[in-house]
Amino acid sequence: MFESPAAIASSHSPHLRKPGGKPVFSDLGVGEPGNSVQEGYVFPLVLGEMKGANSPITASIMPSPDFLWRFKVILFLIWGFTCCKIGWDSVMRMSADLRDLFLYEAFLYYNPLLLVTMMVWLWGVCLWVFSQSTVNYAKIFDLDQNHLTHREIWKCSIWMTIIVPTSMTAYLYLYSHGEVSLAASQPVILYAAVALVLVFPFDIFYLSSRYFLLRTLWRIALPLQPISFPDFFLADILTSMAKVFSDLERSVCRMVHRQVATIAWFEADSVCGSHSVAIPLVLVIPYIWRLLQCLRQYNDTKEKTTLFNALKYSTAVPVIFLSALKYHVLPDRWTYVYRRLWLFSSVVNSLYSFYWDVTRDWDLSVFTRIFKFNKPSYCSNLLYGRQWVYFWVIGSNLILRCTWTYKLSAHLRHNYLTVFMITTLEMLRRFQWIFFRVENEWNKITKSGFQLPMADIPREDEKLLGSTNHNV
Repeated sequence: MFESPAAIASSHSPHLRKPGGKPVFSDLGVGEPGNSVQEGYVFPLVLGEMKGANSPITASIMPSPDFLWRFKVILFLIWGFTCCKIGWDSVMRMSADLRDLFLYEAFLYYNPLLLVTMMVWLWGVCLWVFSQSTVNYAKIFDLDQNHLTHREIWKCSIWMTIIVPTSMTAYLYLYSHGEVSLAASQPVILYAAVALVLVFPFDIFYLSSRYFLLRTLWRIALPLQPISFPDFFLADILTSMAKVFSDLERSVCRMVHRQVATIAWFEADSVCGSHSVAIPLVLVIPYIWRLLQCLRQYNDTKEKTTLFNALKYSTAVPVIFLSALKYHVLPDRWTYVYRRLWLFSSVVNSLYSFYWDVTRDWDLSVFTRIFKFNKPSYCSNLLYGRQWVYFWVIGSNLILRCTWTYKLSAHLRHNYLTVFMITTLEMLRRFQWIFFRVENEWNKITKSGFQLPMADIPREDEKLLGSTNHNV
């Protein structure tokens, strides 16, 4: 939607023609002085099925890519300003004593989907970097040639960026103007639409990609088969999104119990309150999944390192449950017993996880090679072979591993903006972790004797122009 002009597909791209249509390339002298093409429009000729020599040729007028890109950017800015203006005016209509509490509830419903949208954006950036480097990520993740490219991932994230804030703006506006029942329906409709899109069985919305995602999630939840790289790779990402799972559970709980846009959320001890035992149970699920995967890997390979990896994920369990005990034990007992145990387990979990990242998940001997692009670029020159990248990755990973414990602790959730910021930083840490983890896996593949010739590795542009199916 908002790609740069160079990223807009040409008129003969499979994205812009119907199946069976045949592009016709006419020599209109594009780029020659005096042509009207440079005035802002191009005139592609498209032929239908040729049934005879006298078949008519129809001409269609298309705006230039530059014009479309600028127009979309203007629309996006107008949309963003409108949402901000309506949201701000709606919040200001409320009394000051209820404003923060109301924002807290609205934030609960929409921050999980905002964080998921952010992760989709970051995954698109990762795919772009992989496509520019010598790392064949399609081989690593066992994808076919028609998998989603970074451009298609970004298209999905753009729509998510538009839909989620629009629903949130409607919620704020309707609630502040007294339409409580309509306001309560906004997050419910949004969540139902997201679930429907994921499980929609028809061949639209990238069916095969959705099937691949759901199948991988199923394999993560029930590790009854040998663990593949996509299985534990996605499971690792889910551990960084444990707070998203927790907020999703609380949001759905309020929807099921008809507590949306009500003051029921103010009752901390209610079934969907902030003291609910479901919070630590949901927080720990991604770590339990990853723990079971490690045990399954040990059963298949008998490698002792998988047991040490399982131990790493098990150290998150006491952090989560000791924190939740604050609301279920006497204050003195929490202060002098469980709080100290929580601090100790937090330090162990943070340092163990940091050690494993640096020594096991990454290959520090060549970890910046992923930024050596096939074509010179500013990003490659800035990052490839730079010593500061080494210190930044190590230092930021250590700091964010420690702050991540804050998010895992249920008794520190009252400051929702701080927790949201820490969750965002953790996802950024996982984003930079992805680069070096994928490269390390590629190094293992190449060292084991498998190596694709560079001529056999399809470029992203070639796949976009040479394929009519982009569903995986």
